[in-house]
Amino acid sequence: MSPENIDALRGVYEGWERGDFTVRESLFEENVTLVIDPEIPDGGVFVGREGVRAYMKRFLDAWESLTIAAESFKDAGDTVLVDTTQTGTGHGSGVPIEMHLFQLWTFRGGKVIRLETILREADALEAVGLRE
Repeated sequence: MSPENIDALRGVYEGWERGDFTVRESLFEENVTLVIDPEIPDGGVFVGREGVRAYMKRFLDAWESLTIAAESFKDAGDTVLVDTTQTGTGHGSGVPIEMHLFQLWTFRGGKVIRLETILREADALEAVGLRE
């Protein structure tokens, strides 16, 4: 496990817990790939920092308030599996939500080259070869 990768991600999630989704944008490699599970609304594949920014803007516009907290980190070689809890209130609807999601952060040379958000834990574990 790379302690530097875990430390960088702790900083990301500290910001996300405050609702600051601009923290550590420089962590993303220029041609980063963001993959959102197709079972999650607006799922799909987004390429490059601009693709990630466009997705995040559309995603964040749907929320009056939103936080994403890291519950745990698991080492999977170049990838870190983060168990997360997303809590928010829908923009306009005022409907509160709480979702449990899994995020896979793949690093190369200290930069994130891929971030994948997965709905089910079993699928996330399988994706990184940690299926229990």
